[in-house]
Amino acid sequence: MTTTLRGASLDASSVPVARLPRPGAAVLLGAGPPVATLGGMPYRVCVTYLLRERDGVAQVLLGRKKTGLGVGYHVGLGGKLEPGETAVEAAVREVAEEAGVTVDPSDLDPRGELLYLFPHRESWSQRSSVFVTTRWQGEPTESDELVPAWHDVADLPLGEMWDDARQWLPGVLVGGHVSHEFTFGDDLATVVSDRPLRAS
Repeated sequence: MTTTLRGASLDASSVPVARLPRPGAAVLLGAGPPVATLGGMPYRVCVTYLLRERDGVAQVLLGRKKTGLGVGYHVGLGGKLEPGETAVEAAVREVAEEAGVTVDPSDLDPRGELLYLFPHRESWSQRSSVFVTTRWQGEPTESDELVPAWHDVADLPLGEMWDDARQWLPGVLVGGHVSHEFTFGDDLATVVSDRPLRAS
């Protein structure tokens, strides 16, 4: 089945923002996968958000993690680039592996870049390419890694996602772009500083 989003009438300013956990509060780690670094440089990863419209409501596919760090957290579909892969190639592969659907590379809409810095555990630092798509083949199914589920874009489970997601994901899902750097604190879960991503 090919699914296509037909322009949802949703403005980024109308998307609610979840309350951040208080400092010191218990937080599950790992709304995204930890990655190694090579020569001190963050590894490249990708994340893709599938969008659809149902009864005039824009929805996004997120996966609840089943294993590893961040069990129970909602994440986009994605992961680490394999040697020789482009971000687009990795996005196509990861969507198939994690949700069982096929995306044509030409249907991936690049929405920006994110840099995650973990000064207290540098091996987790990563640079992520962000994609959105409204077309794919197949129906999302559970995998060994994720339990996929549709969420209204206007009611994202931001309290159960990466701490940074509240600052950029709602806007990206309604047509925006992102280019930002986030630094996480010593709890490895809370954003302690952020700034626009410097051109490389």
